[in-house]
Order: sequence, then C-alpha cells, then structure tokens
Amino acid sequence: MAVPKAKVSKARRDKRRSNVWKLELPGMTKCANCGEFILSHRVCTKCGYYGKKAVLTIKEKED
Repeated sequence: MAVPKAKVSKARRDKRRSNVWKLELPGMTKCANCGEFILSHRVCTKCGYYGKKAVLTIKEKED
C-alpha cells in the first residue's frame, strides 16, 4: 500500500490546488470580420459571421 513518506505542509498542498497558474481563457479567438473575441467554432454574436461567411443577420438595436 502506498504511504506518504512525510507530511505535506498546508502551503504546499494549497499551492498545488490553486488555479492561479491558469492565466488565459482557452478557446478564445478574434472574429475574422469584426475583431470581437468569441469562442472558437461558433458564430460571432456581434456581426453574425462564421469564419468569413455571413451566417446570421444581426438587427441593430434602436434607441
């Protein structure tokens, strides 16, 4: 049976469990048409383009 050789300190344990090292948001790319950040492999909600093709027609909001 596996048994730890020494006690792992609270600081070392918590450093291992922390998610501070995750700095970037994975899968975020810039839209080829408008430059807005979007999730990859999805239609841009700002302009309605997927890649370089217009897929959706986005209506402008009127004030």
